[in-house]
Amino acid sequence: MLVFGGTTEGRKAVEVLEEAGKAYFYSTKTGEQELTLHHGLRIDGALDAEAMRDFCREHDIRLIIDAAHPFAATLHSTILEVAAAQGIPVVRYERIYPPRDPDITWIDDYAQVPTDIRSLLATTGVQSISKLKWLETKGVKVVYRILDRESSIALAKTQGAEDSQLCFYEDANDIPVDADAILLKESGESGGFTEKVNAARAKGMRVIAIKRPLTMDNRFSIVNGPYGLRRAVEKMLPEFFPLHSGLTTGTCATAAAIAAVMRLTKGETPEEVPVVLPNGETIAVPVGYGDGYAYCIKEAGDDPDVTNGIEVRAKVEHAAQFKICGGEGVGRFTLPGFDYPVGEPAINKGPREMIRRNLEPLTVDSGQWKVTISVPQGEEIARRTFNPRLGIEGGISIIGVSGIVKPFSEEAFIDSIRKCVEVAQASGTDRIVINSGAKSEGFLKARYPDLPRQAFVEYGNYIGETLRIANELGIKRVTLGVMLGKAVKLADGHLDTHSKKVVMDKGFIVQLLREAACPESVVEAVQAPSFTLARELWKLIPSALMPRFADVVIRRCYAHCKPLLPNGQLTILLMDDDGRIYEALS
Repeated sequence: MLVFGGTTEGRKAVEVLEEAGKAYFYSTKTGEQELTLHHGLRIDGALDAEAMRDFCREHDIRLIIDAAHPFAATLHSTILEVAAAQGIPVVRYERIYPPRDPDITWIDDYAQVPTDIRSLLATTGVQSISKLKWLETKGVKVVYRILDRESSIALAKTQGAEDSQLCFYEDANDIPVDADAILLKESGESGGFTEKVNAARAKGMRVIAIKRPLTMDNRFSIVNGPYGLRRAVEKMLPEFFPLHSGLTTGTCATAAAIAAVMRLTKGETPEEVPVVLPNGETIAVPVGYGDGYAYCIKEAGDDPDVTNGIEVRAKVEHAAQFKICGGEGVGRFTLPGFDYPVGEPAINKGPREMIRRNLEPLTVDSGQWKVTISVPQGEEIARRTFNPRLGIEGGISIIGVSGIVKPFSEEAFIDSIRKCVEVAQASGTDRIVINSGAKSEGFLKARYPDLPRQAFVEYGNYIGETLRIANELGIKRVTLGVMLGKAVKLADGHLDTHSKKVVMDKGFIVQLLREAACPESVVEAVQAPSFTLARELWKLIPSALMPRFADVVIRRCYAHCKPLLPNGQLTILLMDDDGRIYEALS
């Protein structure tokens, strides 16, 4: 893969690609962009068509990402020429642009700068100085803002700029120059265009903007954000990312709603619709159509998700006010602790805002929409989710903060833990009991029979994250129930006990046994190759010594866990496979 960067988009592309842990090339014209690459290989210096062709052949380039500046028209053209000749797909990482403000003077070329001004601050870069010198012959005083670099200053002077005409400033909101007008490039949101316009207007300057060159060539695959870039790479170079991303149910519901409105208002039934994600970028999402509704198939990517492949439907109707309803297979809140009151459909705030934001441009005649989301398989699938524990009944939740499911199930799991703790807090319980799963939870419920069901929160392997969440939410009393296999890892300081992250340390277990004054025969048994599971200790350690050994383990666990809950009371309970529970000795 070859990335042309040197821009904010180039930097964002690097952040996305580095997640794959694979090698790629990153090219800039000057080599002056500060950037940390762990897996990317940097190449600097301009590449003409011949040099680019040779590089692509030599390094077997199979995908090009054009994240260069929108005004680098020659480079865009060269990339397309080389890519077409060698059959290489191209992803154009475009910027997000605000609508063109009619109060700005828009021009297509430097020759169109109005001359009915006395002075101009040009912020269009050192390369534009020669293109603006003609203004000086018309009596316009021009000051050029350039980068404070020796190379930029030298280039400015070769184009005829005097020292008195050069200015340098970093903060675009604090313009140190007084001029009648400012000349900007249409640089998009990442280029700070809106901020620059607002700062200039605050100084009473007229704003003149050069329109960006259009790069919407059908040979480009256009993206305008990190999620779209990742999905484009996953599609065009599938082996680059070891795991692939997916869509949230919120994005699916939004796509279905957009498609339903387009069919109702325009009679159009596109195979894909553009969905604006919460971060402002737009992605294309496949949709389909049924009798009176549109749908989107949930795509989980490589994130384990029982909702993968389900059909999320949307039916739309004209209404006096905007309203989102839950239909078949969408659960309802039956407990407090969510963004919406009891009785409301389990469609979270993020997806509701996504649907509203995406339908606003499609609203006609000042009308509004009633949107009904349904999931035919939702009620059955919900039984295999956290929903029953959370008090969501009758179906699944329509969720998603970012709109995209990154293929790291731990992120989704930790989000679920947070929601469980929030619901526990809203239930009014004075204690939450965190546990590793159904078996340990059953033992703990017998220990705390008066606590509501919502007080029991599953941490899986993420003990440290669960305690941090409890602390952030101000939970005052936490009981941590742990089985021995996780306990010996936790006692060794591993707050994430997943087997992919940490394995049982026999040497450390031997330390625990000796600290508890266990017989040497037990130590020898642990050191034997046949000892592979920590729970075997329940049979190896004499029952009379188990309270002492449990005390050693619990105190070690406490030392690592208590700092994560500095303002709360922490109780740690160690459980065996038969439900016996051990506490720290007094």
